[in-house]
Amino acid sequence: MKTITISTGKPYDAHIGKGILQRVGKRVAAISGQRYSRVLVVTDDKVGPLYGKTVADSLQQAGFAVSTFAFKNGEASKTMDTAMDIIAGMSKNGLTRSDLLVALGGGVTGDLTGFAASIYQRGIDYIQIPTTLLAAVDSSVGGKTSVNTAAGKNMVGSFWQPRLVICDTATLDTLPEEILTDGLAEVIKYGCILDDELFAILETEVLQEHLPKTIARCIQLKAIVVSEDERDTGLRQILNFGHTAAHGIEKLSNYAISHGQAVSIGMCIAAAAGEAAGKTEPGATSRIRALLTRYGLPIKSGFTIPRLAKASLGDKKRSGDDITLVTLRRVGQALLHPVPAETLQAFWTAGKAIK
Repeated sequence: MKTITISTGKPYDAHIGKGILQRVGKRVAAISGQRYSRVLVVTDDKVGPLYGKTVADSLQQAGFAVSTFAFKNGEASKTMDTAMDIIAGMSKNGLTRSDLLVALGGGVTGDLTGFAASIYQRGIDYIQIPTTLLAAVDSSVGGKTSVNTAAGKNMVGSFWQPRLVICDTATLDTLPEEILTDGLAEVIKYGCILDDELFAILETEVLQEHLPKTIARCIQLKAIVVSEDERDTGLRQILNFGHTAAHGIEKLSNYAISHGQAVSIGMCIAAAAGEAAGKTEPGATSRIRALLTRYGLPIKSGFTIPRLAKASLGDKKRSGDDITLVTLRRVGQALLHPVPAETLQAFWTAGKAIK
């Protein structure tokens, strides 16, 4: 098992290993002391039947009173209504500020649970147990919590760090191929923005054969960034490479295009625009497109740049009349590039000339 410490205001550990789900109770007891008595496990109707009993039994054996809340799987459930349903579940089961939520599932579950935890009685502890590759390498670490609204993706949320992350890589064995592939986009993102060596490995080796090591590397990279910039005001913004366009793509598709697929397309748009503007080393875009294609990820959305730019202008990275875009100096090194919001369409359109 690999343990990585995320050194935020309240430091916490991420444990990565195979077959560690059965030890959740012991891990929670270790961070609890005498604090927690009740635990609510939040999951969805697909993950719950697979792992819910294992987690609940482990927690009960460690002496906690355990209850479970399950919601319908999918991005459509990532709403304020579902968050309020989770809060109602906490209240019904008698949870207080000295108790605990457990997020068991993918990114939607983690974001919802963390958000509900952050606002229930002005803040309750929670832990993350990611069961998808995307959640394992990205959303389970860093404390970003949120729900979607009609205005866009993740438009309501808070920063609320978990007390613990437990990533059992055995849970990835049950993932459908398309869900596993979805997470690969975020893995490739880390190579693009921070680690040219990781990028090169992805170009030549079969990632699926090195998942535990790769997950640990991605979490290490995110831990470095989050520890330096917990509130997303500087360096942490590089983690949004590809995400401005991605959130627009998700919105335009009514979330029929998954987050990982949208990020894949968004990275191509961002890299090409940077290359056209002379910010990015020539040839970087073609390498990124080739790698994404190698892993079965899309590189085009089907939406026009004008529609996409309009849908993306509500992005959280906008500040006043400017929007901070993330592009690259080269593969392995990201660059923050603020542009006037009114020029976003032109900036992306210029990237269409890059082949």
